[in-house]
Amino acid sequence: MTGNDVFDLLKYTIPSIITFLTAYVILKLFIDGEKAQKELQLRAAQYKDSLPLRLQAYERLTLFLERITPTNMISRVNKPGMAARDLQLSIISNIRLEFEHNLSQQIYISSPAWMMIVQVKEEIISIVNRVASDLPEAATGKDLSRAIIEYFISNDQAMPTQKALDTIKSEAKKIF
Repeated sequence: MTGNDVFDLLKYTIPSIITFLTAYVILKLFIDGEKAQKELQLRAAQYKDSLPLRLQAYERLTLFLERITPTNMISRVNKPGMAARDLQLSIISNIRLEFEHNLSQQIYISSPAWMMIVQVKEEIISIVNRVASDLPEAATGKDLSRAIIEYFISNDQAMPTQKALDTIKSEAKKIF
């Protein structure tokens, strides 16, 4: 093979290699773009399907928090002539039932928001138990109701449920 033969060979192979590499890069970019577009369409379809479920979860958890707010719970659960111990057990039982009814909603909200819901539930139960333990044995449901309401009035803090409601609202706004 002479120098001219090598030159002729290079004269044909180098443009072919450049053409091949250019076609490869363009084809790869096209395929990657198509793949990304299909993934985007799939995510948009999933988002479209899950959005109503997520909003419903936020609605249900908002309702849960409103229902376990001590003042709302007391007005719903307290019966005339009820003993303080019976009211305490009834409030705690209702909070736990409400919570169990909404357990499945945790898959539609963030982990921090769910942890706050759990924390609020436990905090309210703890407060009810603490206030009830400070009352005499013969206390009535009316006494417990008043003591719970006074507890929240005397502690210049927001209701535990309000913090969680603010978190839920903030998260729900991020969806839009």
